[in-house]
Amino acid sequence: MVKRSTYINSWLTVIVLAIAVNFAIARGVNAQKSDSSYLRAVRARQNKSILKTGLHLALPPLKPAATSSAKINLPRADDKLLTNVQVTTLVTDVINLKYTLSRNATVNVKIMDVLGNDVLTLTSQRVETGDQNFTFSVANKLQKGFYFLRIVVGNETVNRRISVVY
Repeated sequence: MVKRSTYINSWLTVIVLAIAVNFAIARGVNAQKSDSSYLRAVRARQNKSILKTGLHLALPPLKPAATSSAKINLPRADDKLLTNVQVTTLVTDVINLKYTLSRNATVNVKIMDVLGNDVLTLTSQRVETGDQNFTFSVANKLQKGFYFLRIVVGNETVNRRISVVY
């Protein structure tokens, strides 16, 4: 008897659900506008359109009736931090290094052998924005041969080949 009543209840539930779906389809989209999943989908589409056009907000000043003329330059992701790198070895035991930084950063300058092993660290320091000139003496620190000068600033790396001849 229990199996038979469960069987009948299951069919009655399926029939009631089918009738409810028919009424919902017959009423059209208006029935769905009160549905929370429909509202979430509509809001998500609206948020995407706001993100595409950009969100324009004017923030109030910190103090009423106070304005600021200070310009804030935020770095963009495609800005180069290190540019105009020039390495010259006019004298056989001196390396001249020139480069330009677009903002303050920590600069690491190392000399590596042909296999990529660190041989000598020339500098590792915080450097100000602008054109920079450094002169490094490598007398009695390196043997004759070819080396690579690696300049690391932030996540940018520049490698230059140098030759040491005495």
